[in-house]
Amino acid sequence: MTAPVSAAKRDRVIVFDTTMRDGEQSPGASMSHDEKLELAKILEEMGVDVIEAGFPIASNGDFEAVRDISRIVRNSTIAGLCRAHQVDIDRCAEAIRPAARGRIHIVIATSDLHMKHKLQMEPAEVLEAITRSVSHARNLCDDIEWSAEDATRSDRDFLRRAIEAAIRAGATTINLPDTVGYTYPTEYADLFRYMIANVEGADRAIFSTHCHNDLGLAVANSLAGIQGGARQVECAINGLGERAGNAALEEIVMALKVRGDCLPYETGIDATHITRASRYVSAITGFPVQFNKAIVGKNAFAHESGIHQDGMLKNRETYEIMTPESVGQAPSSLVMGKHSGSHAFRAKLKDLGYELGQNALKEAFGRFKDLADKKKHVYDDDIIALVDDALARGSERIRVVHLRVVAGTEGQSAELTLAVDDVEKSAAASGDGPVDAVFNAIHEIVPHEAALRLFQVHAVTEGTDAQAQVSVRLEEDGRIATGQAADTDTLTASAKAYVNALNNLFSRKEKGRPETAIASGF
Repeated sequence: MTAPVSAAKRDRVIVFDTTMRDGEQSPGASMSHDEKLELAKILEEMGVDVIEAGFPIASNGDFEAVRDISRIVRNSTIAGLCRAHQVDIDRCAEAIRPAARGRIHIVIATSDLHMKHKLQMEPAEVLEAITRSVSHARNLCDDIEWSAEDATRSDRDFLRRAIEAAIRAGATTINLPDTVGYTYPTEYADLFRYMIANVEGADRAIFSTHCHNDLGLAVANSLAGIQGGARQVECAINGLGERAGNAALEEIVMALKVRGDCLPYETGIDATHITRASRYVSAITGFPVQFNKAIVGKNAFAHESGIHQDGMLKNRETYEIMTPESVGQAPSSLVMGKHSGSHAFRAKLKDLGYELGQNALKEAFGRFKDLADKKKHVYDDDIIALVDDALARGSERIRVVHLRVVAGTEGQSAELTLAVDDVEKSAAASGDGPVDAVFNAIHEIVPHEAALRLFQVHAVTEGTDAQAQVSVRLEEDGRIATGQAADTDTLTASAKAYVNALNNLFSRKEKGRPETAIASGF
């Protein structure tokens, strides 16, 4: 094994999180204004160096999110994305103005394919646009990042000239994105080595990776880019992002931490916040984390094989290359059931990465007791689902009070009572199935034009008494809202998830924040 590299000799890698920008561009992953502010606080506590808070020109909602995050975050740099247009740059500069440290992030494509078919510009026009846009941005902000969209499929000589133009105009960070997840690790590392060695003025800028996961190589490519000389890595919590997603922050950070023997680099990330961030992003987006996801999946530290269990009992290092505690998890130590008290419940929540206020704790404990009366075994995943269900709920203008469903070969019907602004209203409806009948009853009580874009059910744990976790996604006039709920009764969970999505949708309509956005995933 390679000898460990001392901390004094380790190069510092800047961690740039794009969960709220590129991550939110995942279809259906829209986040509310308040959810973004809370996520920004979590990322700052984690030690993220740069938080890309949004695309200010895309919508009023994005602008307000970037502006308000700039007001509350003091330790992290706040970046806003913009195209190489003056109106975009001005809007971005206005949004980040309150930030203690702000960054304008400009993107323009450099590959022949993108220049010809998307930009419809000649290479000389692109070079002129780079100089003009970066120069204008530098007059408004000292910290300018420039990104060459589709860099890995760009002509190397032209890409070199484009980077030189950006640096001459004042760019301080140069990002070479693998926009479509096409490159290969050795190829990507060589791209950075070549550009750093051949670009005039390369020593005046930090080079950055930004990798997509279309071939499942985003993390590997990001690490290779660092080995090639990049000292900033762009990534997202849970690998959230367009298409197959971005490089996962948690995987990159822990790879650098665990394999410091061959990756002599360090970050400023406090990894014990990783699990908390992962669960929060999953809860607010409605995107479940796959069970076998590295670092944060429910099975990441689970051992079922008898041989593995035997090894773990003798020495945890036989099958664990990192500890659950190092990423904010803890091994199960408390068996939870209906006889457990609030102190034990609070300790279990802390072990699972949650710290709730007194009121939220009281509510969660009451729901836990109700669940414990229904289930023989209450697993950690049951508690996680229960708390995430509460976190995912928006403004409770509408609540499920009573539900009765009749299903069988002779038809399906639902009798439903909702509290709408604290006034109980009831309706009965039929449908093609029990879930359809429930949703039709909701529509009778709360008429709306939202279209159902996603209905997803999965069992939280095993067994016939397992909780069902339901995700619902609604869309109306370009606004997208998600809702989640968990219950041992699938139909009750479905009703609550649909109502949760409606609450979130109505909340956004009242605030006038359309979730439409100009797509710009690079």
